[in-house]
Amino acid sequence: MMKTILLKLSGPLQSYGTSSYFQTRYTDYYPSKSAVLGLLAACLGYRRDEEEKLRELSTLKFAVRIDQQGGLLKDYHIAITDKEIVEIPQTYVTNRYYLEDALFVVALSGMNELIDTLIEAIKSPYFQPFMGRRSLPVPVDFFLGECAEDILDSLRNLPWQAAHWYKKKKRKQGIGEKISLEVYADEEILKDEKISRSKLRRDIPISFSQKGRQFAFRQEACISIEVLSGIEKGLGAEDIEHDVFSTLEGA
Repeated sequence: MMKTILLKLSGPLQSYGTSSYFQTRYTDYYPSKSAVLGLLAACLGYRRDEEEKLRELSTLKFAVRIDQQGGLLKDYHIAITDKEIVEIPQTYVTNRYYLEDALFVVALSGMNELIDTLIEAIKSPYFQPFMGRRSLPVPVDFFLGECAEDILDSLRNLPWQAAHWYKKKKRKQGIGEKISLEVYADEEILKDEKISRSKLRRDIPISFSQKGRQFAFRQEACISIEVLSGIEKGLGAEDIEHDVFSTLEGA
């Protein structure tokens, strides 16, 4: 039997680079599968070179829904080479990119036993999970829940998760009871859907070893789905309040 879990990735900053190295660290505009699997591996306490365990995680079916597209932020750094490695230390510039004020819903589907193990690890992680960089921990409401539905049905049935201030802005632009959101997923999941675009991504982790990270390719596709916006008909944008403590309820 298969089950699906839903995760929320939100915060001031996030970063998910799949094709950048050294001085310039770009970010993709939504979470990569390799980033999410790395996050889950941290929760489970896997070491970077435990390739067999990572291979099992890679069997999970994956999709991400963009609920709140963040802006791109460039952060400028000056670093100094290690004095123990080089005789004359040198300074160099690094540029790092982040997504700011973004919110994504990730859906993962797999066999019941694996999903149950993941849920336990997410609720009590071995290592601190973070959103692309060690300074960016996951939110308090990171785990949204589990269900017996497949990935697409679970994403269609979950209401829009955007922040109140973001909904307020979209309400002024005419958003009603439903909103259309983009979903990026393993292409095999979308075989019966109207795919808007598809591409090959080097996004399946083989090893996270610092001696040499390795990734395989997967085919990713994009569709649009409609979900409930959570904005009642006739409700004015000015009536949508921003409650900074809302995420702490029930924590």
